[in-house]
Amino acid sequence: MKRNGRITTGDLITGLLIALALILAVIALVRYDTTGRGGNRLGKEFVYDTSDLPKTDPNLILYEESTGPIPTGFAQVFCVAVDAKGLVYVGGDQAVRCFDRDAKQVADMALGQTPTCLAVAEDGRLFVGLRDHVEIFDDQLKPIASWETRGDGAVLTSIALSDAQVFVADAGNRVVLRYDQAGTMEAVIGEKDAERNIPGFIVPSPYFDMAVTGDGLLRVVNPGRQRIEAYTMAGDFEFAWGTPSIAMEGFCGCCNPVNIAVLSDGSFVTCEKGLVRVKVYDSDGAFMGVVAGPEQLMGGVAPKVCETPAQCQEGGFDVAVDAQDRVYVLDALKNTVRTFNRKGQAL
Repeated sequence: MKRNGRITTGDLITGLLIALALILAVIALVRYDTTGRGGNRLGKEFVYDTSDLPKTDPNLILYEESTGPIPTGFAQVFCVAVDAKGLVYVGGDQAVRCFDRDAKQVADMALGQTPTCLAVAEDGRLFVGLRDHVEIFDDQLKPIASWETRGDGAVLTSIALSDAQVFVADAGNRVVLRYDQAGTMEAVIGEKDAERNIPGFIVPSPYFDMAVTGDGLLRVVNPGRQRIEAYTMAGDFEFAWGTPSIAMEGFCGCCNPVNIAVLSDGSFVTCEKGLVRVKVYDSDGAFMGVVAGPEQLMGGVAPKVCETPAQCQEGGFDVAVDAQDRVYVLDALKNTVRTFNRKGQAL
């Protein structure tokens, strides 16, 4: 500002600052790389460096891959189950295929729709979840029944069997449905209810798994809370375990684990998506060790942690176990089934 027509010291300083800012702006514009050929010039704190992700400690790996993978022949796989005879059922594309332990295909059943989940009863019946309903086949893969549709909002992602009941997880409606063996729905489990201390399921992506365990409880993954919850058959919430963490003992990202299976001693096998890890926890949820880490499972694909649901809507690995506690991992990257045995276990 002028005082009596004269320029003050303050005016000079202000003018110099403005001139300096203009010069710096021109320099920045000239040096700005619009092509990207100059490379990334950000500091390392802004670079997504996968080397910072936790590596699998070899001392934690309890399993080893026991045989070669089973090629499924599918372009995209979704679910896996194993029956009492050790036959491996895989749902992919719009079909279900069955393989023996020698990787020989013994059956192929076209569905006309995408199978989203599988379960095999002790009598050999195969339960197939499609997007909005369940279909049942006998041990020769002949159709037995087709249950009522759950509507356009349904996304069925898991089937678990008990002696008298069938549980179906619906990720679209974020509930578990309990049916009798004839397909009559008996109860809805998991709807948020503060009076009953039921927290409600948070299911950001179409992965919502569960299993019936030997203690008579239903274990349901609550992926948005990164934990596994226990419910009675009547739908009462009992307890939960699981810790959100990128550390090996925790569940990382926005919504994990994606799938679980239960071993004969009541311990759990879990799968995570994004940073693909298959791990084992005891029946109380204490971390025991690793079946396989991302270094082994991702086959050179750069690991990532899915921080938002949009990043990981597909590609989750599934898992199943057989009567000998072999672990079958459905590799969604290579569309194969990989078999793991506990180290020292007879094949």
